Amino acid sequence: MNAWQSLLNGFGVNCMLFAVTLVLAVPLGLIITLGTMAKFKPLKWVMKTFVWIIRGTPLMLQLFVALYAPGLFGHPMSSRMTAALIALVINYAAYFSEIFRGGIESIPVGQYEAGQVLGLTKVQVFFKIVLFQVIKRITPAMGNEIITLVKDTALARVIGITEILMSASRFAASGVIWPLFASGLYFLAFTALLSALLSYAEKRLNYYQG
Repeated sequence: MNAWQSLLNGFGVNCMLFAVTLVLAVPLGLIITLGTMAKFKPLKWVMKTFVWIIRGTPLMLQLFVALYAPGLFGHPMSSRMTAALIALVINYAAYFSEIFRGGIESIPVGQYEAGQVLGLTKVQVFFKIVLFQVIKRITPAMGNEIITLVKDTALARVIGITEILMSASRFAASGVIWPLFASGLYFLAFTALLSALLSYAEKRLNYYQG
């Protein structure tokens, strides 16, 4: 297999890690947010502690834990890819949950009260009045995390997943270093595309200026 094909295959792994993590971490982050904002204090503090632990420890350590911890309970992790996805999803869900929480708490209480005066239920107020305002406010922060996720997929190499940087480093070990620079171009192109899409999304959300 030539270098370009190897890099392309490796970047395909990065893209898969990115897509699956994003699809799973967003809804899980929302669930965690509901837990951290719950009125039931034991649940609230359990979820807050969970977020604190995940945000306070390195993602690299979490990858090792996801791979090796199940073996301590007699059930070794059968797939390194599964371990990487578990670590990435949990890590980003914790970060997304704090962004969601900040967005929800930034909405004035008067918005909820006005909706209830109009006869809407709390659920209707959230989905018809609050949700799109929250999306507007959290889009820049979410965009930053999504761009970071692209680059963090490269950390999967520490548990033996052949993503683009591992593919490039194998060539570098034999004295061929240009694949390392080429891998940077792959990331630059992908992040440029995402940045353009996120910028477009922000402009589309400019209907709300509150």
